[in-house]
Amino acid sequence: MSEEKRPLVILTGPTAAGKTHLSIALANMLSGEIISADSMQVYRHMDIGSAKVTPGEMDGVPHYLIDVLDPWDSFNVVTFQQMAKEALREIYSHGRIPVIAGGTGFYIQALLYDIDFKENEDSSPVRRELEALAEREGERAPQLLHAMLRQVDPEAAAQIHANNIKRVIRAIEYFRQTGEKISLHNQQEKEKESPYNFLYYVLNTDRALLYERIDRRVDLMMEQGLVEEVKALKDMGCRRGHTSMQGLGYKEILDYLEGRCSLDEAVYILKRDTRHFAKRQLTWFKRERDVRFLNLPDFGGDVSNVLKRILEDCAKQGIVLQ
Repeated sequence: MSEEKRPLVILTGPTAAGKTHLSIALANMLSGEIISADSMQVYRHMDIGSAKVTPGEMDGVPHYLIDVLDPWDSFNVVTFQQMAKEALREIYSHGRIPVIAGGTGFYIQALLYDIDFKENEDSSPVRRELEALAEREGERAPQLLHAMLRQVDPEAAAQIHANNIKRVIRAIEYFRQTGEKISLHNQQEKEKESPYNFLYYVLNTDRALLYERIDRRVDLMMEQGLVEEVKALKDMGCRRGHTSMQGLGYKEILDYLEGRCSLDEAVYILKRDTRHFAKRQLTWFKRERDVRFLNLPDFGGDVSNVLKRILEDCAKQGIVLQ
């Protein structure tokens, strides 16, 4: 393969849209290998709540960034970017085409445009001060630090969840050290040209159908033993503060296990918040450039027609094994 503009296919979309099945079929047709762009499937022991692809579903297609971290390990966009780049090098060395599959738009953006997040691993006095503040404030820390970030960089505050204390602290630290908003820096990075010859697809379907699929998926998770999975994680020492336990399906069931709500309430909240999450995912993808939407109703709801369209596009754009 040429060193310039190596091929890359991205298949993303809202949760429960059917990305897993399509990505595996696509990888098989392209002689590709899959890199997961999912913030939860990276964790071991978190199979049901993350709707993790099973070895049987993989159909012999190699998958990367699945089951590679323990639930108490931290995982963020910078970690993803580093691990995904290593996976890309591995896939290209096999003479295969990488297929990025998953719904975390921020991670995809970071990889696609090789964004430099100015992450400094060395602790600074500013960071130590903010970390000490977080320690002192306990449960109040997320909202307090998020309010501080909102004052200096409202755009970054809109992009970073209050519970992601590490990233909130880094954004405040960046502003204090440089006088520049990290959101502005990231926007400039986002406008860079991608080093890849890529096709970027968003799989979607009718909203009512998508919401119905989300509700059905949650019911299936409950049948498969989501409560038992979260209980086992709790017994392993996983706590609310861990990044992994802030994922959909885990924080809601944890609330139930800790007596904060009934099981019916937890399931209701999980379905509601997953629907909201799907809506936010679509909003994100609509803002991205060079995205091609694949609306299942336009293809008669037939995934094989969607697959045919992608393969036609790949041939036109020269995304083929060389």
